[in-house]
Amino acid sequence: MESQPGRADRVARSETSSDSPNRRSSAIEDYVRAIYGLAERGEEVTNTSLATRLAVSPSSASGMVTKLSQQGLVAHVPYRGIELTGEGRLLARSVLRRHRLIESYLVSELGYTWDEVHPEADLLEHVVSDLLIERIAAKLGNPVRDPHGDPIPAADGSIEELPTRLLDELQPGAVGEIVRVWDTDPELLRYLSEHAISLGERIEVVERQPFGGPVVVRVGAPPDSATHALGREIAQALSVAMR
Repeated sequence: MESQPGRADRVARSETSSDSPNRRSSAIEDYVRAIYGLAERGEEVTNTSLATRLAVSPSSASGMVTKLSQQGLVAHVPYRGIELTGEGRLLARSVLRRHRLIESYLVSELGYTWDEVHPEADLLEHVVSDLLIERIAAKLGNPVRDPHGDPIPAADGSIEELPTRLLDELQPGAVGEIVRVWDTDPELLRYLSEHAISLGERIEVVERQPFGGPVVVRVGAPPDSATHALGREIAQALSVAMR
């Protein structure tokens, strides 16, 4: 879910990564992570959607996709767009592991808030060594979720996915627990924090306003729950584990 400030310049100029052996260039890592992220949301991956996500020109995206295809990281699938190969998925999950562990460390050990960590991790994910990442994982007790509830891939590339539904899909009467926030927009994350809408909170759908109106929810356990009218942008950013 996201546009990355400053990423266009980095994608254009990055051709080296950390000193870890077999590490791909920063640009390649950015692209495979973007493809993985779009697919994870169920969105079709095209040169246009990649260009939008990475804030680059469509021609730049097309050129990089050709390069990824030549390296065996992606394939063009008729009627489905661009898809990662097995090797591409493993690379994307390796990048996600670094990114999400860095975010977790910044929040847990350095006092960052969840709306501050994404740009920092975006830069650091390409330069940290594999040894440092494993030390961070051990220090944090090998977490399986980052501060936004995103699953952290294991060192072997496996990933633990929870069965969830987007809040925007739920009907009145549905009750669950907020387990993931898909958006990295700092303003949206701050809004959620200011209104005590956070991971682990109970959420109940009270009403859906017609014609694309807000979703009215109760957040928190009774009798301390609070009622909120959430717009579609937020409703599409919250994943809920049903109870």
